[in-house]
Parts: sequence; structure tokens; C-alpha cells
Amino acid sequence: MRARRRGRAVAVVDIGSNSGRVAVFERDAAGHLRLLAGCRAPLRLVHDVDTLRQLGEEAMARAIDALREFQAIAASAGAVRTIAVGTAAMRDAANSRLFLDRVEREVGFRIRILNGAQEARYGFNGAVRGLAASDGLVFDLGGGSLQVSSFSNRRMRDGISLPFGALRLSGTFLESDPPTAKQLRRLREHVRSGLTDARIGRLAPSARLIGTGGTLRNLAKIDRESRHYAVRTLHGYELDIDRLTAIADRLSSLRKKHLDEVPGLSADRADSVVGGAVVIQTLAEFVGATRILVSGHGVREGIAQQAFGLTIGSAEAARDAWLSSLVLRFDAWRPDAAARRRAVASALQRALEPDASERLVAAIDRAAQVLDIGRSVDVVSRHEHVAAILVSTDITGVAHEDIALVAALLRRAGNRHANVTSIHDGMDAGLLDRAASIVALAEEIETRCGHGRRVTVDCTVDRQVTITVRPLLSRLATGVGRRFEHAFGRPLLVRSHG
Repeated sequence: MRARRRGRAVAVVDIGSNSGRVAVFERDAAGHLRLLAGCRAPLRLVHDVDTLRQLGEEAMARAIDALREFQAIAASAGAVRTIAVGTAAMRDAANSRLFLDRVEREVGFRIRILNGAQEARYGFNGAVRGLAASDGLVFDLGGGSLQVSSFSNRRMRDGISLPFGALRLSGTFLESDPPTAKQLRRLREHVRSGLTDARIGRLAPSARLIGTGGTLRNLAKIDRESRHYAVRTLHGYELDIDRLTAIADRLSSLRKKHLDEVPGLSADRADSVVGGAVVIQTLAEFVGATRILVSGHGVREGIAQQAFGLTIGSAEAARDAWLSSLVLRFDAWRPDAAARRRAVASALQRALEPDASERLVAAIDRAAQVLDIGRSVDVVSRHEHVAAILVSTDITGVAHEDIALVAALLRRAGNRHANVTSIHDGMDAGLLDRAASIVALAEEIETRCGHGRRVTVDCTVDRQVTITVRPLLSRLATGVGRRFEHAFGRPLLVRSHG
């Protein structure tokens, strides 16, 4: 792994209605936010605000203890600046000024309370920058409020904050354990009425519903854990509304003490997840969404982006950013070798698979670009390692199915017998083998052409495939020809020219 240059990290502390978080970020050389450290602490501030209209002594002490912990984490991660913000509960508490003064005196943090519009703006910026979506709605469900923002061409048009937080509405409407059908119905009607009053419109056919916040991520994790699903990050996960409805029905039928047994659910969300699931389900149905694109980023990332001077950028930039950021983390990755391997893979693909889909062409190119990062772990098992890195890393801008396809190509490139059904099973096996063979052949050619030399490839397809490489300094590894013939049904001849 590459050594990190210290001294540029920024910590963002978010005092939410349900929980508090710290996240420490740096901006890498590719202009991408990199998370260095983070921590979450349950605070439950909205309980006091909704019952007492202010923060009680116990809640303030609990928050201050968490802030001290956040301060230590930020310092250990090398943060040179800390930005602390408060959201819905802090806005609504009558004694928030008293709490702010106490925090500054005892911890040294100056907390800025965001209004609803500011919270919506930061949440929108954080959520959209790392996703390749151009138009739609973004919602951010917290413990005390729900922010909904519309956007077009990746620009926010308007945003609104509604008092529909998961913890707040669960406490107000869901009095029984488990809640009754009547309580759930009243909650849905309340949310629908508020969305109608706020004039939240239906999605256009090509628009996306993007969601962020801890409750949504927990629901997505519950769904993921119930499926055969390879990619481990939740950022970019697509939650089908029918599956969400089934999850909401299941959770609302359980007593709180049994919710801890649900795979994927955080234990400290047992008293808010049902209400949150109903809010999200109702919103999705109200706007006509069939699925929710989950963002792992939100207000904290939006604040960090502003601190580092980062803009949202285009959808294309979002798709490209993950590769340029990921490869920079690994010492074994060399840009010149990656560029040559990509050029060779592209030439081979055009000659051997000229009718390949745009998605497969992109996957071959991406596999050729990132292959070397596996060498940072182990040269012999590099293909297996880079595949594992891809499916377990928080990658932005690219659909999960595309990440899984690249990982499957790389695993097969290293071993044509490798079982990839655990990663990707949505492509014809023969086509997958041919694409993986192209990646493997491109690697073999690039490594035998000498460091720093320009490589050109000419490919003739007849009864046999003849590939002429300038300059090829040695023969290819034994077995490459057999693998190629198995994949393409033609013998392979590779020769040097010049």
C-alpha cells in the first residue's frame, strides 16, 4: 500500500437526532474523498426534544462523552481541522444554546446547527457525487427529520425538510410492541399527507430515487444478507420496493427483543427501524419508484466536499473516479503498465469480440487497468486478490453488477477453472471465458514487451488467430495458446515484429 501523506485530513462531526458520528477524510491525488477513520455513538436526543422540548442533563452528558471520543479519533487519524454540525434535534431543542456553550467549554468543539435547507443541500451533495445518476429525488432519513431534494442534470433544484425522522415517528405512532395494523396505517397516512402538503412530485420515467441515512442502509443490509450477493459495500446497492415492503412487514410483526435476531440489523435501531421502513416505503410508493439507489454518503461527505473544494461533477466523472482513486492506494500499480495493457486488451477485443456490448467492453478495460493492484498483496494470487478487493471496497460511480463483472473477469483471467458464480452469474459462460482470455492474454503480452516501450498489436482472425506484437521480447507462457483455443475455438500464433 502507498504511504499516506499526513496533514491534510479533515474531521466532520455530525450530532444527529438518533446518533452522533465522526468521519475523518482526506482528499487523494485523484480528487476523491478517502475515509480514514470513523465512529458512531447512539445519542437518542430526539426523545428528550419530543417529550421535554429540550435536552435533558443525561442526554447532554451522553453527547459530550461521545464528542470526547470523536475528538480522540480525529486526533489519532491526523485531522488538522474539525467541523462539527447539529441537525434536527439540535434545531428543535429550546436549550440548544446552553448545550453548544457547554460543548465548547468542555470539549473545545464549536457546533454549527444546520437549518433544514442546509442539511438537505449537504445531504444532496454527498449522496449524488459518488453515483452516476443525473435526475431524480434524493432523500436523507435521520432520527428526527426527512430531507427530500429534487435534482436535474446533477444539480439540486429544491429541497425540503420534514419532521418525519425514524426515531421521532416510531415514538409518536408505534406505541405497541409489535405495532398494530391501525398504528402502522396512521403512520402511513401521516407521511402521505405531509408529502402531499409539501408537493413532492412523482418521478419521471428515467429519474432515480436515491436514499441515504442509517435506517436505509440497515434495511439494505437486511436485504443483502438475505440474498446471494457478492459486493459487500452498501454504496450503490439497489433496494427493490417489493423487497423493502416484505422487510417492513416482517420487522413490524416482531417484538423489539426479537429484532436483534434479524441478520443485518443494528441492535440500537430496534426502536426506530420499523417507523423508518414505513416512511421510506411510503415515500417510494408516493413518488412511483420501483427501487431505491442507496448512497453510503450523505451530510458528512457533503461537508467534507465543501471543505476540500470538491464539486459534484458529471455522471461520467463519477464513473471514472473510482478507478483513478483506487489504484493510487497500491504501490504495485504502475500507470505506464496499465496504459499499455489497456491498449493491448482493447486491440484484442476489437478483433476477437467486435460485437461485445458496451458493458463488456468497459469491464475488459477496467480489468486491464486495475489488475496490478493485486500484486501489492501477492504476485502469484494477484487475480484472486484484486477480485476480492473490488467486491469489498467502497467504490463510487459504478453499478454493483459492473463491479462484480470486472471481479469475475479477473478471477477467471487468473484461473480459467475458477468458480465465479459467487461473484457474477448473469453472463453467458462462453462469453465470460473469452473476455477473461483477452484480459489474460493482454497481461502476458504487456509483461513481455519491456519496461517503457510502446506496444502495438495487429490481429488477424482466420482459421487460426495470428497476433503480431511490436516489440515482443520473449515467448508467452506455456498454456496460453491452449487456453485461447479452448475459449475461441481457434489455434493462436503470437509473433514478434521489430
